[in-house]
Amino acid sequence: MAKISGVEIRPGNNIEYEGGLWRAVKIQHTQPGKGGAYMQVELKNLIDGRKNNVRFRSAETVERIRLDTKDFQYLYAEGDMLVFMDTETYEQINLPTDLVGEAAAFLTDGMMVMLEMYDERPISVQLPEQVEATVVEADAVVKGQTASASYKPAILDNGVRVMVPPHIVTGTRIVVDVYEREYVKRAD
Repeated sequence: MAKISGVEIRPGNNIEYEGGLWRAVKIQHTQPGKGGAYMQVELKNLIDGRKNNVRFRSAETVERIRLDTKDFQYLYAEGDMLVFMDTETYEQINLPTDLVGEAAAFLTDGMMVMLEMYDERPISVQLPEQVEATVVEADAVVKGQTASASYKPAILDNGVRVMVPPHIVTGTRIVVDVYEREYVKRAD
């Protein structure tokens, strides 16, 4: 682990703060007229998901932690647990669905994911940024709305609602951003 100054924290950095593991989500460097500059950092707890806003001055230091990453394959859901398999050892582990969050709706059998581990303990699951899905229900285009860049609601085969362009119809395969839940493009 390496110590870094409070003003060197960047989004995506994992730090140890007040005995917990936190990820910097947003930062804002502030230099008031009086007093020293500081970094306003929005932190998200890697264990329980709590958020916290903290001011770090340049004199303060925090421990920057490195997380180990390992490839796993998603197998199936069992109640409120998800079963993953280590692709090297074929060992299976069960993780709670809330560790994945809302992105769990995009998990498909056999999908490759990356687990972030701290002290051999999984603390987060990273899905691919984009996945393909099939539109199972799309509203009809209202005549006259096609001139503007309007989007219409659609439901995917996994039950997720996304906004799609007017030319997308039921049965179309599309690419969706997993974390933003947004239409990216039509699948090839």
